[in-house]
Amino acid sequence: MAREEPLHKSFIRDTTAYFTYVLLATTLGPFQFGYHLAELNAPEDVLTCKKRSLQQSSLSTSLPQCIPMNTTQFSVVTSIFTLGGLIGALSAGPSCNRYGRLLTMRMTTVSFVLGSVLETLASNITMLCFGRLISGLGCGAAIVVVPIYIAETAPPKEKGLFGAFTQISINVGIFVAQLLGYFMSKGNLWRIILAIAGVVGLLQLAGLFLVPESPKWLAEHRSPQDARQILRKIRGHKADIDAEAKAWNIDATADDISEEEALLSAPPGSHPAPNPKAAAASIGIWEALIRPAYRPAVIAVIAVMSAQQFTGMNSIVMYSVSLLSSLLPTTAALLIVFVSVLNLVVTILCAPLSDKIGRKTCILLSIAGMGTCSVLLALGLLFGIKQLAAAATLIFVASFAVGLGPVPFILANELVGPEAVGATQSCGLAANWIATFLVSQFFPIVNKALGGQGKVYFVFAGFALIFGLFIAYWVPETKGKSGVEEVWGRREARERIE
Repeated sequence: MAREEPLHKSFIRDTTAYFTYVLLATTLGPFQFGYHLAELNAPEDVLTCKKRSLQQSSLSTSLPQCIPMNTTQFSVVTSIFTLGGLIGALSAGPSCNRYGRLLTMRMTTVSFVLGSVLETLASNITMLCFGRLISGLGCGAAIVVVPIYIAETAPPKEKGLFGAFTQISINVGIFVAQLLGYFMSKGNLWRIILAIAGVVGLLQLAGLFLVPESPKWLAEHRSPQDARQILRKIRGHKADIDAEAKAWNIDATADDISEEEALLSAPPGSHPAPNPKAAAASIGIWEALIRPAYRPAVIAVIAVMSAQQFTGMNSIVMYSVSLLSSLLPTTAALLIVFVSVLNLVVTILCAPLSDKIGRKTCILLSIAGMGTCSVLLALGLLFGIKQLAAAATLIFVASFAVGLGPVPFILANELVGPEAVGATQSCGLAANWIATFLVSQFFPIVNKALGGQGKVYFVFAGFALIFGLFIAYWVPETKGKSGVEEVWGRREARERIE
């Protein structure tokens, strides 16, 4: 029996310099998501005029140093970002199926730049909200299309590993925003934090002009031959791409061209004319919800995406400084920077884990750890035990990074056929954004209603128990499965439109 090749060796063999560039350019979209989630956390008191700085800022004096708002108004400013994300997520699935993954990613960068400009120049709550809404549109779309693109361009044996780069980029964005907030939460320097997102958006727009369309999408909607050329460029000239091309279920071998021509033709970012013979029928969101062939997968993705938020991770990302400041008045902001670093490091270290022990196992371990730490964090805050609260926060974040952070973004590609991936991902991310909105909007309100002191984390522990039981029962394991039919244990993976 042949021994399985070690993951690190296949990773080195399959990862080309060009694919690395493609990965970095595309994951700037998820970076924006993490960045915008955390950008208001550290500077909250300065931004809302709770603390006024006497230090003169080098920024324009025509802009106010802060924007007065109470807790409810700040919750609206924070959560309206998720409303834009919901709209972006619902529109991105149909868009990336119809117009392609690449064009949809380019469109998100427009939202990143415009939203950042409005946020940076905001002089009142309305303008700040509108900027956050526009930024949310781009982030919602990016979180849908980028995981699909990565899954369709990553080497088959490392899909779980490279799929984790969506969450890694989100964590980098969170860390950068928290780090900048730690140093720039004074005067009106918080505007620089908001402006940096626009600069990143411009850099991504420029970088995407050297990124190709997804070869899998091209094979099904345009030209199988051009798709094969792009796949060879991504994999390298010596790679055997026949097995991958065969998995498209489209004849991509006819009229194959030389490797030299592949480098010269079909430049990155170009879209060949539509090819009716190669085009596959796409499934819309409503159809994915009502057809028995897709409904179990949609429910599974929605459940996992909802669990990602209702277990409470974004309460740490968005409100941790104010939550912990009463218990740790001098170190809360620094602790959150350390939490961001921990989240990033553990996500990177655990990226290969889903390819080794399975997607479902990682998710369940993650939920178990977060549920346990939610109880410990609540007890630490309730009884004023600083060490327990700090340790529970760190382990809570580390548990999230093990599975519930990175794995949900790769499930849609493994639970349904390519014709329904966009719709399924949109459904899952729409649920994710709704859950994010509910957490961001009502966390301060529920926490206050329960008397503060972290009692709200008992609620998150209850959600962890409910979601853990449902996912254990409903969601199948996808690691090592050759196709959708094997994942769901049925002969037909999906219904074909006649």
